[in-house]
Amino acid sequence: MAIEAVGAAMSSAMTGSLQQLDQMAAQAAAGNNALSVGAVSEASGTDAQGFAGMLKDSLARVSHSQQVAAGQAKAFELGSPDVSLDQVMVAGQKASLEFEMTVQVRNKLLSAYKEIMNMAV
Repeated sequence: MAIEAVGAAMSSAMTGSLQQLDQMAAQAAAGNNALSVGAVSEASGTDAQGFAGMLKDSLARVSHSQQVAAGQAKAFELGSPDVSLDQVMVAGQKASLEFEMTVQVRNKLLSAYKEIMNMAV
């Protein structure tokens, strides 16, 4: 059940980040130049470092998850009685899914950045 809770927390954090990006893109597309990035952050209920901090925390969680999965795999290979095959497989799949989600968020960010950079001023 802890895996579902972690997955749900990451999913909600990423969804919030994507919604914030969508809001910023919509405002940029509408030509609202008076609204700054800080104002967008305040409007969404986070501080100016909210998105960057959330992104950093997400990357740290993904890294930690990969380290845990690698540690469990190594412990299983060494014959530790505390680690079972199903725990190793679940940790590996969890780390893989988190990494894939991170790559998809990166792709969405790059796409939004390219779209903003191609807008006429």
